[in-house]
Amino acid sequence: MSAINLIRIALRALQRNKLRAFLTMLGIIIGVAAVIAMVAIGEGSKQSIQSQLSSMGSNMITILPSSNVTGGVRIEGASFQSLTITDVKAIENNAEYVSAVSPVSSTKGQAIYGALNWPTSLQGVAPSYFDIRKLTVNEGISFSDADVATAAKVCLLGQTVINNLFPSGESPVGKVIRLNAIPLQVIGTLVAKGQSSFGQDQDDIILTPYTTVQKRILATTYFQSIYASAISEGMSDKATNEIIDILRTTHRLRPADDNNFQVRTMEELIKTLSSTSSLLTILLTAIAGISLVIGGIGIMNIMYVSVTERTREIGLRMAVGARGIDILLQFLVEAIIISITGGLIGVVLGITSAKVITLTLGWPTMVSESSIMLSFLVCAFTGVFFGYYPAQAASRLDPIEALRYE
Repeated sequence: MSAINLIRIALRALQRNKLRAFLTMLGIIIGVAAVIAMVAIGEGSKQSIQSQLSSMGSNMITILPSSNVTGGVRIEGASFQSLTITDVKAIENNAEYVSAVSPVSSTKGQAIYGALNWPTSLQGVAPSYFDIRKLTVNEGISFSDADVATAAKVCLLGQTVINNLFPSGESPVGKVIRLNAIPLQVIGTLVAKGQSSFGQDQDDIILTPYTTVQKRILATTYFQSIYASAISEGMSDKATNEIIDILRTTHRLRPADDNNFQVRTMEELIKTLSSTSSLLTILLTAIAGISLVIGGIGIMNIMYVSVTERTREIGLRMAVGARGIDILLQFLVEAIIISITGGLIGVVLGITSAKVITLTLGWPTMVSESSIMLSFLVCAFTGVFFGYYPAQAASRLDPIEALRYE
């Protein structure tokens, strides 16, 4: 029997029970749509994380004080103070693969202007911090090394702080705000960056010279972190090793001592977050794939019902010369048509769902060709696998018994 005749016979059989055929497809439709939508969400999230972290500077290096073991007692990393201006100067003077370095001394407080106030974060940094973190001044100017040397009471505001302290739209440049009891003159504003990959508002910030925070607010000589920038993305590993050697020297660590600091590269963070996102995508896809298995079981169930209902038809075909292979292919083609048609509808529904999610929820999505191809392959396999056994059962019917079936 030719392939065209097999398809015609299968289509006629499905048209006799349109509703049943559609309900059988429903499991495949939902499964394929769920797989494509889940993969789109996962891939979109991964791309969003990578682009946002890269925009912060793909060659950025973060140095943090690390937890350490002293006398058998572990000290928390946040409270362990090990980074000082000596470390910053040593990196500036001795690191060949580092182009810029900036300490960070941060605190939180209530920013006040007139009758308005806003709880925010104050970060004391060096002028080089703007290049390292890819920050741009929107209005006004940045502070200088002279401001750092004199612990000048000047600052730059992020857009969220501006919106809450100057809601009327007036320019904050030249105005004086207070953080707790410390007056700070606004000399500039920052270009808005939006939320980070972790959902943190990057514009809810005030930047000031690090000496201002250390001397006038915190009264400390330690830094919460140090940011550095490698001369190029390809030199990040060399710059990291260089920084580790320099800090071990400034901290007077013996060869057997563990580091009391951590050095992390942006590339390392991107890889970690991407692998985590990929793992979640696989997990979500596996869960969505269960719908495909359920859809396949539905196909098998309906095909067994169809074989039972058409037993006399099968006997009649065999009586007029149809071979077992012809009967097997007839029912197998029906199962494949159901599966692939459901897959096509599922692909359209999955792509549409991804677009709707982006438009309504604002989540980044990216429909990949590989997920569509994989869905088609799975649909074809599902149709063959779950349709084969009912088709085989039909092909093995005894013609005489089949003609006698009531």
